Amino acid sequence: MKTIGLLGGMSWESTSIYYQLLNRLTRERLGGLHSAECLLWSFDFAEIEAAQARGDWQLATQMMIAAAERLERGGAECLVICTNTMHKMADDVQAASAVPLIHIADATAPAITEAECRTPLLLATGYTMEQDFYKGHLRERHGIEVRIPEPNDRAEVHRIIYEELCRGEVWADSKQTFLDIVEKEVGGGADAVIFGCTEIGLLVRPEDFSIPAFDTTVLHVRAALDFALSQST
Repeated sequence: MKTIGLLGGMSWESTSIYYQLLNRLTRERLGGLHSAECLLWSFDFAEIEAAQARGDWQLATQMMIAAAERLERGGAECLVICTNTMHKMADDVQAASAVPLIHIADATAPAITEAECRTPLLLATGYTMEQDFYKGHLRERHGIEVRIPEPNDRAEVHRIIYEELCRGEVWADSKQTFLDIVEKEVGGGADAVIFGCTEIGLLVRPEDFSIPAFDTTVLHVRAALDFALSQST
């Protein structure tokens, strides 16, 4: 098994899910007492969030590259950024790395394509919904054109992620807000929903929706494990 390098702590609430899923799925695939060979660099998320809020993506990129280099020196044979938003600097991290970076959008796109969904709704942080690094990757690499909620709904999704989910707070009224937003977008033509933030799975489940829902955390973990258990070098 190849060693997986996890760039986590953004937030640690979802990184803990990565760790649990990696080990649980490894045991399911290999049996017995098998668990995942992985290294974790966990950021102080307050520092990352502050850089995001003031738009200092250059500093955030430098921090991500430095952490990736530490993981490589430790023996990581692939890299996994345990957050959708920080894939904004995925290309820069990959360019500075000698090992493959498993992109979360590349892990998610095949499931969307297989389900024959044409107009998936992206729920994520404001950065991910409004900037093009994620939407553009899906469009240019996979031919998937996503839609996003209207501005007020985007703001509320962003608030719930940062003020609640990243702090481990899961509230029934916030879940209903997500359900209402998706239902509204279904009426406007959305035929699927992408959990484009790794914390969203703490609040809602795919079975909560009347349309296909894609949990990027789960799909990302599966792709990382596929790579780690592959025979290719």
